[in-house]
Amino acid sequence: MKGLPTIVTLTLLAASATPAFAQRVSTPSLTCRAAAGLVARTGAVVLGTGPDIYDRYVANESFCPIGYYARPAFLPTRDNAQCFVGYYCSGITPSPSR
Repeated sequence: MKGLPTIVTLTLLAASATPAFAQRVSTPSLTCRAAAGLVARTGAVVLGTGPDIYDRYVANESFCPIGYYARPAFLPTRDNAQCFVGYYCSGITPSPSR
Protein backbone atom coordinates (compact mmCIF):
# COMPACT_ATOMS: atom_id res chain seq x y z
CA MET A 1 0.00 0.00 0.00
CA LYS A 2 3.00 2.26 0.31
CA GLY A 3 3.20 2.83 -3.47
CA LEU A 4 -0.53 3.42 -3.93
CA PRO A 5 -0.45 7.21 -3.21
CA THR A 6 2.34 7.58 -5.78
CA ILE A 7 0.39 5.66 -8.42
CA VAL A 8 -2.76 7.67 -7.73
CA THR A 9 -0.82 10.94 -7.93
CA LEU A 10 0.85 9.98 -11.22
CA THR A 11 -2.48 8.86 -12.68
CA LEU A 12 -4.13 12.17 -11.74
CA LEU A 13 -1.23 14.16 -13.19
CA ALA A 14 -1.37 12.21 -16.46
CA ALA A 15 -5.14 12.63 -16.71
CA SER A 16 -4.96 16.37 -16.10
CA ALA A 17 -2.17 16.85 -18.66
CA THR A 18 -3.91 14.97 -21.49
CA PRO A 19 -6.31 17.77 -22.57
CA ALA A 20 -3.41 20.22 -22.90
CA PHE A 21 -1.70 17.94 -25.38
CA ALA A 22 -4.93 17.22 -27.23
CA GLN A 23 -5.65 20.90 -27.90
CA ARG A 24 -3.61 22.69 -30.52
CA VAL A 25 -4.07 26.18 -31.91
CA SER A 26 -5.12 26.07 -35.55
CA THR A 27 -3.80 28.96 -37.64
CA PRO A 28 -6.68 28.97 -40.18
CA SER A 29 -8.96 30.10 -37.32
CA LEU A 30 -6.63 32.96 -36.27
CA THR A 31 -5.85 36.30 -37.85
CA CYS A 32 -2.29 36.75 -39.11
CA ARG A 33 -1.57 39.23 -36.33
CA ALA A 34 -2.86 36.82 -33.64
CA ALA A 35 -0.81 33.86 -34.97
CA ALA A 36 2.40 35.93 -35.23
CA GLY A 37 1.74 37.43 -31.80
CA LEU A 38 1.32 33.99 -30.25
CA VAL A 39 4.70 32.86 -31.56
CA ALA A 40 6.38 36.11 -30.48
CA ARG A 41 4.81 36.00 -27.00
CA THR A 42 5.54 32.34 -26.22
CA GLY A 43 8.89 32.02 -27.99
CA ALA A 44 8.08 28.52 -29.22
CA VAL A 45 4.68 26.94 -29.89
CA VAL A 46 3.15 24.05 -31.81
CA LEU A 47 0.63 25.30 -34.36
CA GLY A 48 -1.73 23.30 -36.53
CA THR A 49 -2.51 24.13 -40.14
CA GLY A 50 -4.87 21.24 -40.84
CA PRO A 51 -6.57 18.28 -39.16
CA ASP A 52 -3.37 16.25 -38.72
CA ILE A 53 -0.77 18.81 -39.79
CA TYR A 54 1.27 20.66 -37.19
CA ASP A 55 4.80 21.83 -36.46
CA ARG A 56 6.78 23.84 -33.96
CA TYR A 57 7.32 27.52 -34.67
CA VAL A 58 9.74 29.82 -32.89
CA ALA A 59 10.27 33.55 -32.38
CA ASN A 60 13.99 33.36 -33.21
CA GLU A 61 16.94 31.00 -33.55
CA SER A 62 17.63 30.96 -29.81
CA PHE A 63 14.64 28.61 -29.48
CA CYS A 64 16.16 26.08 -31.92
CA PRO A 65 18.26 23.12 -30.76
CA ILE A 66 22.03 23.34 -31.24
CA GLY A 67 22.90 22.68 -34.87
CA TYR A 68 19.53 23.90 -36.15
CA TYR A 69 18.82 27.20 -37.88
CA ALA A 70 15.75 29.44 -37.96
CA ARG A 71 14.00 29.60 -41.33
CA PRO A 72 11.07 31.93 -42.11
CA ALA A 73 7.66 30.29 -41.66
CA PHE A 74 4.60 31.35 -43.63
CA LEU A 75 1.29 29.75 -42.64
CA PRO A 76 -2.32 30.13 -43.77
CA THR A 77 -4.45 32.23 -41.43
CA ARG A 78 -8.02 33.48 -41.56
CA ASP A 79 -7.04 36.70 -43.30
CA ASN A 80 -3.76 35.85 -45.06
CA ALA A 81 -2.86 32.75 -47.08
CA GLN A 82 0.90 33.39 -46.57
CA CYS A 83 1.24 34.91 -43.09
CA PHE A 84 4.74 35.30 -41.64
CA VAL A 85 4.32 33.86 -38.13
CA GLY A 86 7.98 33.54 -37.17
CA TYR A 87 10.40 30.73 -37.89
CA TYR A 88 10.76 26.96 -37.92
CA CYS A 89 13.97 25.14 -36.98
CA SER A 90 15.83 23.38 -39.79
CA GLY A 91 18.85 21.10 -39.56
CA ILE A 92 19.95 22.22 -43.02
CA THR A 93 22.76 24.77 -42.94
CA PRO A 94 21.67 28.05 -44.55
CA SER A 95 23.51 28.98 -47.71
CA PRO A 96 25.90 31.93 -47.35
CA SER A 97 24.75 35.34 -48.57
CA ARG A 98 26.35 36.55 -51.75
